[in-house]
Amino acid sequence: MTTAQQNWKKLARILNEAEAYDRAVGKLNFDLECTCPEDGMDQAGEDMAILGKRIFSLTHSKRYVGLLTALKRDGEGLTDRQKRAVEMLWRDYGKEKNLTSAFAYEYSRAEARAYAAWLKAKKTSDFSRFAPAFSKMIDLARKAVALRDKKYPTPYDALLDDYEPGGSIPQLDAFFDALKARILPLVKRIAEEGRPIRTDFLTRPVPIEKQEQFSRAILDLEGLRRSSLVLSTTEHPFTDHYGPHDVRVTTHYYENSFVSNIFTTLHEGGHALFMQNEPAEYYADFVADNMTSAMHETISRFFENIVGRSEAFIRYLYPTFRKIGGKTFRDVSETELYLAVNESKPGLNRCESDELTYPIHVLIRYELEKAFVNGEIKVQEIPAAWNVKYKEYLGVDVPSDAEGCLQDVHWTGMYGYFPSYALGNAYGAQILRTMEREFDVFAAIERGDLQKIGDWLTERVFSIASLCDPDEWIKKITGESLNVDYYLDYLETKFKKIYALA
Repeated sequence: MTTAQQNWKKLARILNEAEAYDRAVGKLNFDLECTCPEDGMDQAGEDMAILGKRIFSLTHSKRYVGLLTALKRDGEGLTDRQKRAVEMLWRDYGKEKNLTSAFAYEYSRAEARAYAAWLKAKKTSDFSRFAPAFSKMIDLARKAVALRDKKYPTPYDALLDDYEPGGSIPQLDAFFDALKARILPLVKRIAEEGRPIRTDFLTRPVPIEKQEQFSRAILDLEGLRRSSLVLSTTEHPFTDHYGPHDVRVTTHYYENSFVSNIFTTLHEGGHALFMQNEPAEYYADFVADNMTSAMHETISRFFENIVGRSEAFIRYLYPTFRKIGGKTFRDVSETELYLAVNESKPGLNRCESDELTYPIHVLIRYELEKAFVNGEIKVQEIPAAWNVKYKEYLGVDVPSDAEGCLQDVHWTGMYGYFPSYALGNAYGAQILRTMEREFDVFAAIERGDLQKIGDWLTERVFSIASLCDPDEWIKKITGESLNVDYYLDYLETKFKKIYALA
């Protein structure tokens, strides 16, 4: 009689080959977004689609399905990690089992074409150049959901569940309603009563080469291993990895916005820290990288905001800031720097927004995604709908598509991801509260001892993420389910102090 371990070893051979192809696709995509010339993008998309067909054939073969089915039915003798891997592989197979190889190829090609179209549209600030490829991707996403055995209330509910198992429109509506109820009045009060904050120096030019030096220093400070890390540039920063020893961080340098790169690097470095510090045995058992998007965004947003925009970090950073800037910032005090990087002012750009208004940018994207995925608005209506919501929630006028609905890369194929950013903020504030019970977090930050934070996260957060669904994960770390009040209390306390509000 064949044992579960024997079946596992047979399955592992297939998974090893599939993962090799998947890593190759990932590296091609990294090249597409970072170095590929415009005229080469279509060929890169074709290459990725061809390799994707091979992955599809491996993970839909009779042998693969038979072994996975047998292990799902009888996992006696498997380790807990192996059982979790089977659970996740079965979940993924359930979503894809009714898709054809031709459909998977078409989806991959359409996604690469959508990225190329988005780049051109953003450069020319012309949404109409992206709209056909965008429409195609939405149509394919709906078709993929419709082919699943499991049925959802709406297509968007299915996509939310993909990124955050258990996620749904009612759950996220309640979450964002809580944010609106406390954040929007505070934003309005700051505009009416808040003390002025000096920010003129934030647009002073800093040479790109100096900014790159600073980025590498930040990644070192976060505790990342240089021998397993690459730093590159792209239009819209992201971080990816191809195993724990090949992690790739990207940023975007603006000569007249030095601090933009600081917080982008802190953010992407947080993702990289997660990628470099999952237990090695998780990779051996094909269970690594099974955390949700919100879990990942928890760490990136934690380092970007809770660490990076804290008084403690600015105090640690200030001497280096003055040294790298030379005479450029000699008239800027430490307090002025802290206040400036925390200025709360409604604006157009999500990535450049302040910590307080950021979740409102995510809310707008969530409401639009929900509408266009579920067919409540047409693609060509998105720019106008975007502009209306920015005026309604943030009181700003959108001057162009590039500064509006074309600013994010996500809609070239990722629908349901945006809420992860807001959920990650909330998880992070709750984790901070738990961490503070065990050591003085901000004293460590002021010393530049981010390793202490990284070690705590490695032991308590990274070590269990791929083994848990979100609610189980946050309960194991903090002792309770997600409680958005920790996040809202954190924001209110911080920004009332910054703006000297009673």
